[in-house]
Amino acid sequence: MSDKKALIVDDEFHIVQVMAIKLRNNGYDVVTAENGSEAYRCACESRPDIIVTDFQMPIMSGLELIEKLRQNPQTADTPVIMLTARGFAIDEDQKQRLRIAACLSKPFSPREVLQTVEETLKQTTAA
Repeated sequence: MSDKKALIVDDEFHIVQVMAIKLRNNGYDVVTAENGSEAYRCACESRPDIIVTDFQMPIMSGLELIEKLRQNPQTADTPVIMLTARGFAIDEDQKQRLRIAACLSKPFSPREVLQTVEETLKQTTAA
């Protein structure tokens, strides 16, 4: 059993699978969700150490998910990495206000995701 738990959220099944495999192969316990609403429920139940979420999803977007997470004392401080489509950038004010730890643009490599997750967790445990 791992001591690091990650929640991966994306409505594209293959993206979730690739990221989950990479993180599991590197010692993470991985929980997945395919939309923001499901992810919020998972985050409250499983209390992950980090969340990697897509920006554009049905039912509840990544930004809406983060807003909701930040309002809940149990999930307010969970670090979040945002995945965005090529050419889309998150406004710096939004990024700071929602305390988004990092942003990755699609397409990205599984190695990039792992590296960003590891760096983010290192920064949050050092803080």
